[in-house]
Amino acid sequence: MKKISFLFVLLFIFSIIALINGKFDLSLNELFGAIFSDEKPASWIVMFEIRLPRALGALLIGASLGVAGACYQNLFINPLVSPSILGVLSGASFGAALAMVLGFSVEVQMFFTFVFGFLAVLVALIIAFFGGANVIMLVLGGVISTSLFGSLLAILKYAADPNETLPAITYFLMGSLSLATKSVLLSVSVPMIFGILGLLLMSKFIDVLSMGEEEAKALGVNVAMIKICVIFLATLISALSVMLAGIIGWIGLIVPHIARFIFGASAKTMLFSSSLIGAVFLLICDIFSRSLFSYEVPIGIISSLFGIPIFIAVLLSRKNA
Repeated sequence: MKKISFLFVLLFIFSIIALINGKFDLSLNELFGAIFSDEKPASWIVMFEIRLPRALGALLIGASLGVAGACYQNLFINPLVSPSILGVLSGASFGAALAMVLGFSVEVQMFFTFVFGFLAVLVALIIAFFGGANVIMLVLGGVISTSLFGSLLAILKYAADPNETLPAITYFLMGSLSLATKSVLLSVSVPMIFGILGLLLMSKFIDVLSMGEEEAKALGVNVAMIKICVIFLATLISALSVMLAGIIGWIGLIVPHIARFIFGASAKTMLFSSSLIGAVFLLICDIFSRSLFSYEVPIGIISSLFGIPIFIAVLLSRKNA
């Protein structure tokens, strides 16, 4: 309980830092003054139009990818699995790039991102169904789906206008919380929150599934139904994360490892702590992305730079254990 409380304290501290930190620095007095002010000074606009949607976006995306990664790793009983394993990130990237090449609006781009994220998972599920409907074929189906949509994305980048569309696609693929505007946040936040809560409520079934399918069936768990629900919800919040801020890697892979190292392997604790750790991690990445240089560094680059040494440390700690 103390460790969970400490995560909430970290979440509060880094949320405040994310709100006051930036090119237009706000003091704590200005921050709370903007909250309770009846007027709309510059600090109010910076706070409610830019910083708050961005911070909430970081919280939602970090929590979503953390929970989705923890669910996939427990479901497939494989600690190297992440939300990209079933191709959802590759499919969503292709959908966004296709909408940009065709010149569609931001709303259509979001729709394409969502639809192709699910389509990529559907391809993986179809391959798994005809290959024997087991976990190994599902993972291999995800690998094939990821390669397929990665190749299609490469074709789009090759054919895109090199002066306008190609830079836009490249920037989107590197991830940025500047895409998380208030309107976009309002449109995706409700399903993301319900998706996270749904997975947290299913943690006891995921715990049983992590012991193996035969054991779960012996305990009366409807294995097929639980798997479909978990994959659907994890894919949903992963695809919505891409809609909100582009591709942000490593969170779904390393956060469950950190949660497992601190809180143990129980899915009930691991899923909840993964959501908190993922949110804190992405807030820290966002603060660094806006503070390192006079310009904003894409947050996907920062998450990779932080994620790689953390993952190496986790691997070394498991080797020495």
